[in-house]
Amino acid sequence: MTYANTLADPRVAHALDRMFAAADRDKEALAAADLDAFAAMTAHERADAASDVYMPVSEAGGRLLYSLVRAVRPSTVVEFGTSFGISTLFLAAAVRDNGTGRVVTTELSPDKAAAARRTFAETGLDDVITLLEGDALETLAALDEPAGFVLLDGWKELYLPVLRVLEPRLAPGTLVVGDDVTMPDVAPYLEYVRDPANGYHSATFPVEDGMEISCRL
Repeated sequence: MTYANTLADPRVAHALDRMFAAADRDKEALAAADLDAFAAMTAHERADAASDVYMPVSEAGGRLLYSLVRAVRPSTVVEFGTSFGISTLFLAAAVRDNGTGRVVTTELSPDKAAAARRTFAETGLDDVITLLEGDALETLAALDEPAGFVLLDGWKELYLPVLRVLEPRLAPGTLVVGDDVTMPDVAPYLEYVRDPANGYHSATFPVEDGMEISCRL
């Protein structure tokens, strides 16, 4: 059956409901965690330590991403930070409904990558998703096509390094969205995209912990 909005497909809707419920349970565990010790770990150590923890985009943020991708109609959506695939489903649903394009997403944790692949297959969206497993600074450096839309939602201190890797593949008009911009580690990234000298027009959208929507000029 074909749906005007793939988010209404029961396979996608049920997967999102299940994962958002799990993410809500994880919020309690995160509140009790030693975040200072977690922050002191390397990216690989954090990926291992958080291999069973949901750290998703909010539902409102996901729906915003869906609408942006529908409007922009990019041939390639690039996502930094798959986790269990919540945000990826919103992006892939938009690509499916556009009738063109694909999502290239990245994940450092092998456990999360495996779980995400299962979900992509269960929802029938795996044919429009390519998951690159490993260090995004390495996997995205090998990207051989322009990125028409970018979502940054992995480790916050890596937003700017990942953006710099992708910049040679960003055409004028490309939208770059950074999630959770109220977090301190995002500050260098925000300083960069908010400086007109770096070639972006940037605005903050007040959803959950904030999204920065930057247009490549």
